[in-house]
Amino acid sequence: MSEYKDQVMSEVQEELKPWEKALEYERSIAPLVDIYETEEEFVLTANLPGVSKEDVHLQLEEGTLTIFGKVNFNEALKKKYILHETLFANYSRSFKLSDSIDGSKIDAKYVNGQLIVSLPKHDKVKPRTININ
Repeated sequence: MSEYKDQVMSEVQEELKPWEKALEYERSIAPLVDIYETEEEFVLTANLPGVSKEDVHLQLEEGTLTIFGKVNFNEALKKKYILHETLFANYSRSFKLSDSIDGSKIDAKYVNGQLIVSLPKHDKVKPRTININ
């Protein structure tokens, strides 16, 4: 029975993308996030220390924005720590987006360990000035 279970798990793991495997089998924590609003958009900033740009995954599916950052566990295990206060884990967090956000125009950049996501508002919810004749 154990061989069958191992084979099934192996097949499941082969079908998963690397970030999905990490979500399923590795430890993860929620990154610290700030969100602020301007007239044109909402801006989400997620802190992902120790994660390279290539290891950040951002997905929008059915109105939910998911952030994932994969850390290099092998690199951390090679270090001989004298003091180790930081929690070492992948980062994962999801946000249900409001209908006021135009999902087709979401943009993101990664700078100095911070993922910055621009969530543009639909034109229908942006403030506008009405001229009086």
